[in-house]
Amino acid sequence: MKNTFAALFCFLLSATPALSQSPVTIASGDSVAEVKGETHLTEGSGKTPVALANSKPLILPIRAQPPLVAGRGKMLDVSLGYAYVSSTQSLAPRLGLRGADASVTMGFYRLGIKADFGYARAANVLGTGHRSDVFTYMAGPAFYPTRHRNFNTYVHVLAGGSKVSGPVRVADGRILLGGWMFGYAWAAGGGVEYWLSDSLAVRTGADFMRTAYFDAKLAVRSQYSIRTTATAVYFFGRRSRTPR
Repeated sequence: MKNTFAALFCFLLSATPALSQSPVTIASGDSVAEVKGETHLTEGSGKTPVALANSKPLILPIRAQPPLVAGRGKMLDVSLGYAYVSSTQSLAPRLGLRGADASVTMGFYRLGIKADFGYARAANVLGTGHRSDVFTYMAGPAFYPTRHRNFNTYVHVLAGGSKVSGPVRVADGRILLGGWMFGYAWAAGGGVEYWLSDSLAVRTGADFMRTAYFDAKLAVRSQYSIRTTATAVYFFGRRSRTPR
């Protein structure tokens, strides 16, 4: 009997450390083994294991991602259309000239460089049967304050040169028929664009424009005009239709 109690006591002492190493007991009979800090579930009933305190998280947190930015690639468009120039002349009422305007704009999302070419003419100036012509060639920055899905606004400042020709009324009342000159020119203004599709738009704008011509004393003077345009615009490439 003493030998039996001694053997039972030794068995209980050896079983106690083994039980203390088991971190959790699963009701289904599945056993959990821990090897080098990692938790593994042995094959059993297929039930979801109980996560241990020192086990790695099963679900990783989703990292915050920055918002996607709309594409802002290069842009290139050309325009061609109608122009009307209301111009002042020495010793004469304002003169209305009609013609055409063409431009090319290259750049990025908000800012571009624009080259502009305009020609306008008026017939039978001062009753002489002769015409007046204004030809301008200018370039400068163009800025787009707002860009939407189908509607844009723009402003620009252009500088370059001009060729102005036509009759000139001098101080003594005579009219010289063959005047013309090249001079410095600039224009500042803006307008709107309405996009009919990804590649086609209608653009309207107005500019305050400065050219130069002869006054009544045949001295070179600044000549200020209001120019309005209505043109068709073709955009090369695929224009983003995302509102901004």
